[in-house]
Amino acid sequence: MHDVLSKAAQIQLVIFDVDGVLTDGRLYLGNDGNEFKAFHIRDGHGIKMLLDAGVDIAIISGRHAASVERRITDLGIRYAYLGVQDKRAAFNNLLVRLSLTADQVAYVGDDLIDLPVMTQAGLAIAVQDADPFVKQYAHWQTPHRGGYGAARDVCELVLEARGQLRSARSRYL
Repeated sequence: MHDVLSKAAQIQLVIFDVDGVLTDGRLYLGNDGNEFKAFHIRDGHGIKMLLDAGVDIAIISGRHAASVERRITDLGIRYAYLGVQDKRAAFNNLLVRLSLTADQVAYVGDDLIDLPVMTQAGLAIAVQDADPFVKQYAHWQTPHRGGYGAARDVCELVLEARGQLRSARSRYL
């Protein structure tokens, strides 16, 4: 765990996949063709705490959905790549755009499409219910499943490693 905390202390950007990470991975399709997703409120609050602490957040998703755009806007996430098939290209674009090295970036994924970025990021994180093959490439695994608090786990890990978790929580006391 010491190695994970050491890596997490360097993080300036956390990138989340959406389906299976910020959601439970299930797609709800209405009769009208609209796609619905369920997001966990505590994950969203963790993201806001991380943003308030000065850590940037990005989304890289293979799918594009209006519900995801809405969630990104609601949370104040400035960097989003939706409907992306080449996640590594989006990752490299973020590195250049934000003048970061790969060691300063954490990536949170759950499935095979996430591996090209997970293997490049300084801190690769798999959600608890990620594909077993994907877990082999993670530096850390969240205690919670995707869509059920996994993003909050990541946010609190980074805040703890940066020595900011106590102050982030104390605002509410």
